[in-house]
Amino acid sequence: MLRPVDLKQVPMDAITMIGKEWMLISAGTHQKYNMMTASWGGIGIMWNKNVTNIVLRPQRYTLEFINRSEYYALNFFGDQCRSALNYCGSHSGRDVDKEKETGLTPVFDGKAPYFSEARLVLICRKLYQQTIDPNGFFDKTLDQQNYPNKDYHEHIIGEIVQVLMADECMRLGEIL
Repeated sequence: MLRPVDLKQVPMDAITMIGKEWMLISAGTHQKYNMMTASWGGIGIMWNKNVTNIVLRPQRYTLEFINRSEYYALNFFGDQCRSALNYCGSHSGRDVDKEKETGLTPVFDGKAPYFSEARLVLICRKLYQQTIDPNGFFDKTLDQQNYPNKDYHEHIIGEIVQVLMADECMRLGEIL
């Protein structure tokens, strides 16, 4: 079961969590929502607030929900959900019912949908959003390698307003 905790109580390795284990970004309402797998992003401090940084390409269906919502959630799972993350990263919610196909259980009890199978959930309120500007690249190879179609990510910074952690992670004190 997920319970509210203070962010300072969460022993986490954000680089591994996001870059290697991946996260599921979710946004929307009980009536309609979507989620997508992401492995780019960050957790840190900005404007004296605990924040997340996420990036979504303009063609991503989940971006439509984030654009219409004030809040989004970042869901972090254990290895038992790796196949669900693979599925959500390779199929669009425009075409399939990801909830049905993955067996993940959405929870709608507040600002953004999240999943009961997650070990850690960060509920975030959008603070800033901007399309990545190709003129800002000092290393021009990043533009060439990552944006051959010029479909620049939307960069979104969100304040972490709620943290939920699974009971078993709290008991074990494990690093997520």
